Amino acid sequence: MKQCSYGTMRYFVFALIALSAAIGINGSGVRGADDLMAELRSYPYRIVYETYREGNWELFSIKADGSEPINLTRTPDVHELYPHGSPDGTRIVFVVDETAGGEKIRNVYLMNMDGSDRQRVATNARQPCWDGRGEVIAYLRGESDRFRYTDYATRGLFFYDLRTGEHRAHPNVELRHLYSTCWSPDGRWLVATVHAGMGYRHAIVAIEAEGQRVVNLQIPGCRPDISPDGRRVAWGASDWVLCVGDLAFTDGTPRVVNVRDVVRSEKPMEVYHVDWSPDGKYLAFSRGPAGKRMGRIPEIVGVPATGWNICVADAAATNRWVPLTTDGNCNKEPDWMPVAGSSPVTAPGRPSRSPGTPGRSPAGSEPAGHWHSR
Repeated sequence: MKQCSYGTMRYFVFALIALSAAIGINGSGVRGADDLMAELRSYPYRIVYETYREGNWELFSIKADGSEPINLTRTPDVHELYPHGSPDGTRIVFVVDETAGGEKIRNVYLMNMDGSDRQRVATNARQPCWDGRGEVIAYLRGESDRFRYTDYATRGLFFYDLRTGEHRAHPNVELRHLYSTCWSPDGRWLVATVHAGMGYRHAIVAIEAEGQRVVNLQIPGCRPDISPDGRRVAWGASDWVLCVGDLAFTDGTPRVVNVRDVVRSEKPMEVYHVDWSPDGKYLAFSRGPAGKRMGRIPEIVGVPATGWNICVADAAATNRWVPLTTDGNCNKEPDWMPVAGSSPVTAPGRPSRSPGTPGRSPAGSEPAGHWHSR
């Protein structure tokens, strides 16, 4: 058999990826794509996401149909990533990769929806999320002082109370190697992925918010996201499939039932970072070609992912989805933003306050661990 030259093979690979991306962008084979885009044009919510522009990560906001893009950060000297909107749509928590003492460090920040009133929440911290009331931010600590891109390079779960300015640790001090934490709207459980830690090789787990229990949900994949009403969970079952299941409780223990595929993608186009819309009707997600960048896989926070775009799927169907961005500028980690000033969607029977009484630490100081579905 005739051997292809390296240049010819490289051209062929890039052409194949470009063709696959074009097929995805045009919606070929995606059921009801045109009708879905028509629905999204009148949908009132926006999406915030990370994007790589001119060598810098920024946070952008778009309308539900992908129109009206707004750069929320405009900071060429630091990288903003992993945005999560508050339940009332007024603020965004996110991470910043910046330099301190000549060393790169990832920190958690908070700002208003328009980018104003920017403030640091925690140093050497990552993957923040909100509680259902928008009063507390959960975040993970970096496993060491040395910066690492690895998503599970974490040790410990912590909570920052915006009302008091206090930080506290989760009561289970053995939590480690977690990523993609997400808070249930009733305040009782968090879900997360664990990799090579806590006795697990790889699993999606539920973590008791004010206790010691960690429950293996027995579903494959990673990056779970709980619906705003607390009744469903979405996650990536593999590089190519996004799933939805019902959350059920037997004897007070969470489990996932009635699992079905909501998006199936053909190789080499991966699908990741699924997020529920405020009314639970749609799912935003990232989609793009597989392949390592900087020696790392593209779905990891801070790793460039050329050809990746933001998409929206109908949560009640299978493979009814449309792309919202088409520039392929490493568009990842979408998060729906409720209409500013609206009331958070809460689960039935939600307590007036989250369970447990926060431990005390000096006001404004970081810990020496409350919680949400965004």
